Amino acid sequence: MTGALAAGAVVGAGLYLLVRALFPARPGLAARMAALDAARRRDLDAPPPGRISPTLERVGGFRARLGGELVRFCEARGWRLRSVRADLAITERSLEAFLATKFLLPAAALLFVPLVVAYFALLGLGTSVQVPVWICGLFALLFFFFPDMQLKQEAQARRQDFRHVVGAFLDLVAMNLAGGRGVPEALVSAANVGEGWGMHRIREALGNARITGRTPWQALGGLGEELDVAELRDLAGALALVADDGAQIRKSLAARAASMRSRELSELEGKAGERSQSMLVAQLFLCAGFLVFLAYPALMRVLSA
Repeated sequence: MTGALAAGAVVGAGLYLLVRALFPARPGLAARMAALDAARRRDLDAPPPGRISPTLERVGGFRARLGGELVRFCEARGWRLRSVRADLAITERSLEAFLATKFLLPAAALLFVPLVVAYFALLGLGTSVQVPVWICGLFALLFFFFPDMQLKQEAQARRQDFRHVVGAFLDLVAMNLAGGRGVPEALVSAANVGEGWGMHRIREALGNARITGRTPWQALGGLGEELDVAELRDLAGALALVADDGAQIRKSLAARAASMRSRELSELEGKAGERSQSMLVAQLFLCAGFLVFLAYPALMRVLSA
C-alpha cells in the first residue's frame, strides 16, 4: 500500500512538472527586464576562451549551455533565487555552473540503475528493479541537495571573513576621518590600504560608484544587498544619514567596529566552547569503551562458569 501511494505521488509530481514545462506561465514585465539585464551581464562578464583540450572544451560548453537553459527556465517563471544568488556572489561562482551541477549530479546517480541491477543479479539477489531504483533515487535526492549544502557552508565562511574585513575597514575610515578627510575620500583611501578578496570587492564597488555617479554609501549598500551582508547595509544607512558631520560619523564608525569585534570574539568563544564539549564527549566514549574492554573477560568467565 505504501509503495503504491509513493509511486502515485511520484507519477503525479512528474505529470505536474511535465505540464508546467510544456505550458509555462507568461512571465511578467519585471521578470522579462531581469532576464534581459542578466543576459547583458553574462555577455559582458564572459571570459575569453582559453587554450584547453577539445574534450574539456566540449564538456565545459555542454555544461555552460545546460546552465544557461536552466537559468532562462528559472527567469521565465520569475524565480529570483535571491539567497542562492547572494551565496554565489560572495563565493564568486556563476549561477549557470551551480544549476548545471544540481541537474547533472542526480542524473548521473540515476544512470547507475542498470549497474546496480547487474550487481544485484551477480550477487544472486534477484533481478528486481525496485530496490536499485529506490537506492539510486535516494542517492539522486542526496546529490540534488549536496551543492546547496556545500554552497551554504562556503558562503557562511566567506561572510565571516568579509565581516572581519568590514570591521578593519571601519577602523581605517575612522582614522582617515580623524586626519581631516571627508567621508568619500576617507572611504576610498581606506579601501586602497588593504588587500584580499574582501577589500578588493569594496574597492571595486567604490570605483564603480565613481564612474556611474553614485555616492559611495549607495555603492556599499548595493554591495551589501548583493552579498547579503547586513553590516554593509547598516553602514550605508548610517553614512547616508550623517554624511555631512565628520565628527559624529567618526564616533559611530568606531563604535560599530568595536561592536563587530566584540561580537566576533563572542562567536569565537562559543565555537571554542562547542569544540571543548565535543572533545569531552569523545573522551567519555573512549573511557566507556576502555571499561567495556576491561570488564568483558571477567564477565564472559562468570557467564561461562
